[in-house]
Amino acid sequence: MIIVRPSAPGDLPGIEKLINESAAPLSTLPANRDKLEEKIEASRRSFAGEADMLGRERFLFVMEDTVNREILGTSGIDAHAGNGAPFYNYRLDSLYHSSQQLGVHNEVPILYLTHELSGRVLLCSLSISGRYRDTSYFDLLSRARLLFLRAHAARFGERIIVEIQGAHDAHGSSPFWDSLGRHFFGMDFNTADFYSAVKSKTFIAEMMPAHPIYVPLLTDAAQKAIAQPHAAARKNFDFLEKEGMYFDQHIDIFDGGPTLEGRIADLNTVRQARVGQVKFTEHGQGQQKLVASMQFEHFAAGLCNLTEGIGDVIRVSRAMAETMALREGDNILFSPV
Repeated sequence: MIIVRPSAPGDLPGIEKLINESAAPLSTLPANRDKLEEKIEASRRSFAGEADMLGRERFLFVMEDTVNREILGTSGIDAHAGNGAPFYNYRLDSLYHSSQQLGVHNEVPILYLTHELSGRVLLCSLSISGRYRDTSYFDLLSRARLLFLRAHAARFGERIIVEIQGAHDAHGSSPFWDSLGRHFFGMDFNTADFYSAVKSKTFIAEMMPAHPIYVPLLTDAAQKAIAQPHAAARKNFDFLEKEGMYFDQHIDIFDGGPTLEGRIADLNTVRQARVGQVKFTEHGQGQQKLVASMQFEHFAAGLCNLTEGIGDVIRVSRAMAETMALREGDNILFSPV
C-alpha cells in the first residue's frame, strides 16, 4: 500500500535517491546530506510540537510504498514563509511615463523587491518518482498536506502560497537569473539557488538592488520567462490552479517563476472534505476517496475505497486502516479523488 506520512530519519537515503532523479531542482530540498538531515529533524521537532519550533514549524511528508519500504515522493509545508526571516519575492507592477509635449504615454512593467508574503503558509518540497507522476498518487502526495491543514486549521494562518520553479533554457540555465541576479551576485543560477537552500535568503537583501527593476531592460528571454513555470513543474502549477490558487503579482527572485496564492478555506480539497467515523470492513468495496487521519504527530493519508454507513460511519478496509494506524471509532477526513 502507498501512504503519505511525516518523514523520519530513516527516510534520508530514499529522499536523496528521489532528489537525484528529479527533473527539476528543489531549493527547499537541496542535494546536501547534512541539510536534508536538518530538514528532516526540523520536521520531526515540528510534528512533536517542541516549543522552540513555535513560529518556525516546517513539516516534511513522504509518500511510501509500505510493502517495498520505498520512498516515492515528498511534499512539505512551512507554517510561516521565511520562518521568522523576510521571505523575498519580486512584485510585478507598472509605472506610467508620459510626456504631453511629445504626446507619449507608456505603461512600463517593473519589478519591486518585497517581503510582503512573509508569514504566509507555504507549500514546498514537492517531488515524486517519475513512475508515479501521471497517476492518482500525484494527487495523493500534493493533496494530503491540504487535508493536514484542514484537520489542524487552528495551527495555521488563512492565506497560502507556493513558489513554482521557473522556466529554464535548453542548457538548464535560468534566463531570468542570467539577465538580472547574476550581475549582482557573480555566480550562476544553480550556485545561488544552492546558497539560498543551505544558508538563507537574507543575503538577497544584502546583494540585490533595492530600486525597482525596469522589465524592458532585461533580455527578451528573461522577459518571456517571467511568471512561467519550469516544464517539469507545469503539472503542479496546473493542479494548484484547479485547486483554487492563482497567480497575482509575485515571482521568484531567482528564476522568475510564478508564486501562486490563495485562501486555505477556498481550496477544493479543503472545501469538499468531510469528517467520518471509522468502522472496519474486511473488503475494499466502495468509491475511492482521498482519506486522512486527524492525528497530528502520526498523520497518515492514502487512497482508499470507502462505503458510507448510517450517520457519520465510514467503512474502511481493515488492511488500509491498520496501515494508517486507524482504530475503530477514530474520526477521519475524506475528500473526492
